[in-house]
Amino acid sequence: MTDLIRKPADNDHPIHDLLRERWSPRAFADRPVTDEQLLSLFEAARWSQSCFNDQPWFFILATQAQPDSYAKLLSCLTDSNQTWAKRAPVLMLMIARLTFEADGSPNHHALYDLGQAMQNLTVQATSMELVIRQMAGIHPDHAQTIYQIPDGYRVLAGAALGYQGTIDILSEKHQQREVLPRERKPLSAFVFSDRFGETAPFIAE
Repeated sequence: MTDLIRKPADNDHPIHDLLRERWSPRAFADRPVTDEQLLSLFEAARWSQSCFNDQPWFFILATQAQPDSYAKLLSCLTDSNQTWAKRAPVLMLMIARLTFEADGSPNHHALYDLGQAMQNLTVQATSMELVIRQMAGIHPDHAQTIYQIPDGYRVLAGAALGYQGTIDILSEKHQQREVLPRERKPLSAFVFSDRFGETAPFIAE
């Protein structure tokens, strides 16, 4: 297949087009992301909300323009993720500081806040016609070691970023996964009222 795959959400209720169009492809085009684009993406992350405005998020980034740095970051991904992510022009790791900067006390919302920053970045990327696929499949201990990340910081996930490519560059297994329909649970499965498990009354059965 040489056409780009579009997989807009089959939403039951109105949502913004940026949210409807966003999805996580594995196929990336051989097209670089500019420094100016990267600055906009991380500026979007910068302006995310966080508990006590602690901003506990950190990113390690590598582009294909820096082959040694890129290979270093690629080594932090699992083998199955490396097979497709190696074509992405940008790779990154997302890291959370687990304590508050002011007093060193535990920040139980750090992972939540990192997720919000990453969502800001993701929506910004979608607005710029970029795609991003986030990955749990990383080697966090390896990343912690080779990047000399201090104790008290957690390497949580990885991501591949760039322009969407055609699926013919993927393995057969990944091509099959790429065309699977997107699915989500209904609102009734997770929006509750009065007690856990009781669907909120404004949601139609």
